[in-house]
Amino acid sequence: MSVVPAEVLPGNALAVDETARPAAAELGPRARLWPSLCAVYRAQLSRARVARIPLLFVATFQSIGIMILMRGVVDGGAEAQAVVAGSAVLVVAFVALNLLAQYFGQLRASGGLDHYATLPVPPAAVVLGAAGAYASFTVPGTVVTAVFGCVLFGLPVAHLWVLVAVIPLAGAALAGLGAALGLLAPRPELATLLGQLGMSAALLLGVLPADRMPEVVRLARDLLPSTYGVEAFARTFGPHPDWAFVLGDLAVCGAVGVISLAVATWAYRRAAVR
Repeated sequence: MSVVPAEVLPGNALAVDETARPAAAELGPRARLWPSLCAVYRAQLSRARVARIPLLFVATFQSIGIMILMRGVVDGGAEAQAVVAGSAVLVVAFVALNLLAQYFGQLRASGGLDHYATLPVPPAAVVLGAAGAYASFTVPGTVVTAVFGCVLFGLPVAHLWVLVAVIPLAGAALAGLGAALGLLAPRPELATLLGQLGMSAALLLGVLPADRMPEVVRLARDLLPSTYGVEAFARTFGPHPDWAFVLGDLAVCGAVGVISLAVATWAYRRAAVR
């Protein structure tokens, strides 16, 4: 066996044919927000449908029970309007704030965020999809509570269509807050506690008439995102609603929803990289 120096070999024996190399694989297009959001929303909706429906009944019966108790104290007028509006929005707070805080707290503790981090979806799609799915469960309970409250207190039902705006706007604000609490809490038990405290605040500050509250409590009430949804809904029970104020309250509620969802998205990014 003889060894042939490399210098005497033909040039094409060592040279690599550049045209024979396979072309570099191109990366697929980045996932867009809207299709990703819809995919996460459908997945969350199908996942939580069975588990959350019993809790939705609990939230509805809780709000109806509160209105029945308040019926012995409040006769009518502005106080009855506040009770009915606050009880209806309380259903949204129970699901969108309380349950979503528990969900993201457990998801972070169990390592479920790692699964979402590997998916080619924007972080905003994960937060918005989960928030939208949980808020969707509040629609039947909120409508039933509002109708029952109107019948119980003798309020008009002509403007119940305003719930079409109140539910998504208040739901976005409360869902963003609930997701942020669940993602920022270091332990799932603390996330559950914060969610329960947030729902209790929505109960005490939203259902009870504001005129009977001390000034300090009224200031705290103004900081609660659901307050503006309650105010917008309560204003529609009057004989001649001031729609400018209704739209103003809804605008504030929507702005708070955008901010809270942005904070929740930041909290998701922060928790996913840890």
